[in-house]
Amino acid sequence: MDLIHVRMVSPAGLTDAVTALLRDDPCVVNLVVQPGIARKPDGDALACDVLTGGANDVLRGLRELRLHEVGSIVIEPVDMAFTGHAAREGAERLGVLSRAPVWEEVEARIRAQGTYAPSFYLYMVVAGLIGAVGIVTNSQILIVAAMVVGPEYGAIVSVALGIDRRSGRRVREGLNALTAGFALAVAATFLFGLLIRGFGLESRAFELNVRPVSRLISTPDFFSFAVATLAGVVGVVSLSEARTSALLGVFISVTTIPAAADLSVSAAFGSWSEARGAFVQLLINVTVLIAVGAVTLRGQRALWRRVGHRDRRPAHG
Repeated sequence: MDLIHVRMVSPAGLTDAVTALLRDDPCVVNLVVQPGIARKPDGDALACDVLTGGANDVLRGLRELRLHEVGSIVIEPVDMAFTGHAAREGAERLGVLSRAPVWEEVEARIRAQGTYAPSFYLYMVVAGLIGAVGIVTNSQILIVAAMVVGPEYGAIVSVALGIDRRSGRRVREGLNALTAGFALAVAATFLFGLLIRGFGLESRAFELNVRPVSRLISTPDFFSFAVATLAGVVGVVSLSEARTSALLGVFISVTTIPAAADLSVSAAFGSWSEARGAFVQLLINVTVLIAVGAVTLRGQRALWRRVGHRDRRPAHG
């Protein structure tokens, strides 16, 4: 049985309304109210456990009371719980909704990935350099390594969330980070490519224009759209369900960092047609991932909302 732990601080004048909301919800258990003990902000301390399937309604009710503005709300995962009759009864009422994502938690996870510390740009550059080595040595393993190291998916899904939530600031920040990150990666990898070319460090096959890895990356086609679309769907769903293994699969299935690396290396070696193809591949993947991510976020919310309405209908009949 999945639970989240919610800690709150409420102004004294709002505590009765908050307590009533929590007490009357069958998905809330272990409710504790401690008047007047909270500081910074000052007020009453409340805590409870909430079945994850009912958490969206509970958190929505708390927001409607503006508790997050005049007090505070902290959400923590519960790794293990031994629950009693009240929790089991609430879980039975939820039915399939017990598997619903907690959207506040999902969005917090995406927002955390949408922070652009200096390390974000460092990872972009390092991933581009690893990808460059993979291209000039025709090593698919290094291309996969570059995909895993690259942090760009966090920015991509943050832009998708910004579109879904109509947050222009989040969209601008994400697009600026992607633009700057890819620009730095391309510049550093271009210089690295010139160094490789100048000292003749490329593989013999690459020198003879046998470049299967580069050709694969720089030849966008229908399958580029198909894979980016599927990866966009799986990426958002895996973030919603906190499935790291599926999310790792997304990282190693989309050609973003490898395309930036191939663009740079091809330009350094004067292969302009391949550089153009890699640039188109990069645009396709980033654009499709953002668009599909935004649509999937909106669609998931609508789907779970519909499931919730359907499951509640018999209860009110």
